[in-house]
Amino acid sequence: RLLVLARLGEGAAAAEVAGYHRGLFENALEDHSGEQVSGLLLLYSSYICHVVESCSSTIHLIIRDLASLQNQGHSALLQEIKVLVVAHNIPTRLFPDWYVAIATSPMTCPQGSTQSQSTAEVVAECLSLLLKLAAWIQSSEEDSEDTNESVHTLAPELLIPAETIDYLYNAEECASPEDFLRIYLSPSQPALDSETVWPVPSHFSA
Repeated sequence: RLLVLARLGEGAAAAEVAGYHRGLFENALEDHSGEQVSGLLLLYSSYICHVVESCSSTIHLIIRDLASLQNQGHSALLQEIKVLVVAHNIPTRLFPDWYVAIATSPMTCPQGSTQSQSTAEVVAECLSLLLKLAAWIQSSEEDSEDTNESVHTLAPELLIPAETIDYLYNAEECASPEDFLRIYLSPSQPALDSETVWPVPSHFSA
């Protein structure tokens, strides 16, 4: 599972952003034999919140493509992309399909409420809201043919507040796609206990 935040590029339209992701998923299925993608793309007026569920190879393909997209500079469709969560071996999916939803005006939260929380707590709060939204989407599918019409109008309390988005953008723990790939692809080289001891044990200095 992948959770990403990003600011919309200047002039980026909702249909264009959704189309970019659809094309990316189709490419993953056709060229890389990945699993079907499920999740939710929440489109706000100036940013997106996107949760993606698929196999590890597809998740990493998406992150690589986002890194390439961000390197396009100011002309890129998405700006200031942040990778919040990458989780493997998820036992069950939250979403039965991949959805696109538009929120015209996000919820607000009390001033300073996120400042007293750690980044991990704020991310967990986002995931909790997305979990509730997933349950709402699944239940509403039976009652309506169009669950993408207006998530904010139908379930405003489930949307991630704007203040929370801003907080996560400024959190040092949230990496860009490029930084994430650099960390992920770096070989793990744990230090031996003897390398952190001074003076060096005699059996190493002999």
